[in-house]
Amino acid sequence: MGSRTALRLGRVAGIEILVDWSLLIIFSLITLSLGAGFFPASHPDWGPLLLWGTALAAALLFFVSVLLHELSHAIVGRANGIPIPRITLFMFGGMAHMEKEPPSWRAELYMAAVGPITSLALGFIFLTLAKIVIGPLEIDPDNPRQSFAQLGPAVSLLMWLGPVNIILGLFNLVPGFPLDGGRILRAAMWGATGDLVAATRRASAVGQGFAWVLMGSGFLMMLGLRVPIFGGGFANGLWLALIGWFLNNAAVMSYRQLLVHQSLEDVPVLRLMHTRFERVTPQLSIQELVDEYVMPSGQRAFPVEERGRFVGLICLRDLPKRPRHAWRTTTVAEIMTPVEKLVTLSPEQDAAATLDLFGKHDVNQLPVVQDGRVLGLVRREDVLKWLSLHTGLSLGGRDQPVSRPLG
Repeated sequence: MGSRTALRLGRVAGIEILVDWSLLIIFSLITLSLGAGFFPASHPDWGPLLLWGTALAAALLFFVSVLLHELSHAIVGRANGIPIPRITLFMFGGMAHMEKEPPSWRAELYMAAVGPITSLALGFIFLTLAKIVIGPLEIDPDNPRQSFAQLGPAVSLLMWLGPVNIILGLFNLVPGFPLDGGRILRAAMWGATGDLVAATRRASAVGQGFAWVLMGSGFLMMLGLRVPIFGGGFANGLWLALIGWFLNNAAVMSYRQLLVHQSLEDVPVLRLMHTRFERVTPQLSIQELVDEYVMPSGQRAFPVEERGRFVGLICLRDLPKRPRHAWRTTTVAEIMTPVEKLVTLSPEQDAAATLDLFGKHDVNQLPVVQDGRVLGLVRREDVLKWLSLHTGLSLGGRDQPVSRPLG
């Protein structure tokens, strides 16, 4: 999941927090189900303002709980040498984005296990707080609903958040890669065999099997049947099928990402870069750039050099920085990206790291620089073409190889 469709909330412990637009779907569903179903049934004496206010607070606190779950992954992962620059909250919960695979099976084990532990701990903390607040509660076995109807909004919130977090923690312990339980399984197999690829392949297969169980159960529920453990209902079945579909895709892509990066790790960018490209000077006008360089060639990025020194890069997407009527009087130097703000490659850098940089910085080409001179340009499609020709692997999207999900 790329960060370009997400809203940035800020940073926590140096980790960027993003919210994808799809979060609005599940947020609305949770609020609606609580405000129109669960809370009115439990508290028939509550007014609309209290009902919907409590439902909204419950949905917000649920996603705070999900954020804490993901933050625990990120903090422990970073402490064990795994770069996790950002977390995205979306309709299926949350995702911590890893820039590379864990350096050891122990690092993966610690990072994966802390998430479910955090959710389970939150669940028991919420229930303990609820018990402290309400004290001894006498429940009438003949009419338990009336006993719960006496609870206030704060206690009702805690009583709902507790079980929900416990269920979230237990669900993530299911050994379905790339869920936390699947990563724990991969870490165990990796530690036992010493083979990360084989461990990932097996864990991915288990993850796909679990995903198909979810999808199959969901379809049966949508047809009106009751499924053990999952229950029944069209809406619940649809949601279960969607979760299964997402997990199946994530399991397939996680394994493919590992193969991609292992295939590219020993390939230097020198083998991929273009050495035949046009250079321009900073004094050139935008109109001259378009007429003499952009139109005659298929080049999308032009290194800017002055007296043989690389000083910046100008791309096609820089052109709209000035209106067309000003192109004749605007120079390349005025709209180019100066070298100090550019991400550059060294000739020895491998293609795997290059592919990560494309997605991380949302660029399509990177200059290869040595001693202040541009040796060549590497484009995103050059890396993908090499990958397809030499390994037969293909990728489903431009950001797929650069963000390994950790649920």
